[in-house]
Amino acid sequence: MSHQPHDPIDELLDSTEPISDLQDITPEVWRRISYHENPEEAGVGRLIQGWFTKWPFAALFVASCILTGLLLAEFRINRLEKEQQAQLAHSYLALIDPLLQELEPENSS
Repeated sequence: MSHQPHDPIDELLDSTEPISDLQDITPEVWRRISYHENPEEAGVGRLIQGWFTKWPFAALFVASCILTGLLLAEFRINRLEKEQQAQLAHSYLALIDPLLQELEPENSS
């Protein structure tokens, strides 16, 4: 039988009386107790929180967010370059063929 060192808190715990009236405890406290005792019943929030506590999943999520942001930026740049190329082609055609400048107001109406 091993002998444990004397801990002063043991005396305090032994001196406290058990709670006889459980009506004083709020439902929120009971909900939190149930939440920690039954993690499988906690719902989607607990499940997502559990995923993000694992560093491989969290690192994968951050990397995918970064790659998604880079992909969206590339699409935006590509769209802007297409618009600039279309404007440049239109300007070039107008410079070569002055009749296009006369037809332009009719096309925009």
